[in-house]
Amino acid sequence: MTPTSLANNGHIAFIGGGNMASAIIGGLIKQGLPAGQIQVVEPFAEQRAKLTQQFGVQVHEAPGASLATVGLVVWAVKPQTFKDAALQTQLHTKAALHLSVAAGVRSSSIAHWLGTHRVVRAMPNTPALVGKGMTALFARTAATNTDRLTIEKVIQPTGDYLWLADETQLDAVTALSGSGPAYVFYFIEAMIEAGTDMGLPPAQARQLAIGTFVGASALAQASDEPPQELRARVTSKGGTTYAALTSMEQDRVKMQFMRAIHAARQRAAELGDEFGVG
Repeated sequence: MTPTSLANNGHIAFIGGGNMASAIIGGLIKQGLPAGQIQVVEPFAEQRAKLTQQFGVQVHEAPGASLATVGLVVWAVKPQTFKDAALQTQLHTKAALHLSVAAGVRSSSIAHWLGTHRVVRAMPNTPALVGKGMTALFARTAATNTDRLTIEKVIQPTGDYLWLADETQLDAVTALSGSGPAYVFYFIEAMIEAGTDMGLPPAQARQLAIGTFVGASALAQASDEPPQELRARVTSKGGTTYAALTSMEQDRVKMQFMRAIHAARQRAAELGDEFGVG
């Protein structure tokens, strides 16, 4: 499937032009989709100017009749603004396939607001900005196999993806991989601070911390062994790693971390209740 066959006449619209939309737009243009076939509806003038300068795409302050030409609409808006944006847009886009990257907003609400059930929900994460994202996808039954292939071609430039059979699993995905980069950055922060506390220059502590996460992740991805086994290989009883992990176990770090992820999942479910159809 070539970029120009991604949607009807290859035309795609983005409702919202922030970081995630920019990551997808950049990937599509690198694939060969002409910038002239991409529209973005973005209310903020500064961001509209940035999108025009960076990508050369068509930008609009508000939705209009030009959206009737697109075959795919990508929703990259905040959950609290989704309903109003959808109601302003739906007259022009009922014939289109819709992809939402908004956290928490359920596909049933999206379908109700837009007047179509050709809806796919996605939960990406911010490494998509550098082509290393992880995205989970859920399609309503009205989305065809061709629609799914279209969505895959849109998401592919941002990193890996997987399909879910149950939409409720997206709340867990939001907590695990959607919010997950923040957890990694949190631990990197702690490692950098510990390194500087122990006398390393901040730049060197940063390089060591980030390099360790990159290398360990690459090893975990390449290995058939579970993380527990990889951890055990680094941990000699009585050694330095053993001392660190024993301290973490005494402080119940793993349990507290798991509790935090469950809290994120609960908040994702609450977003669906707060900003969905009543």
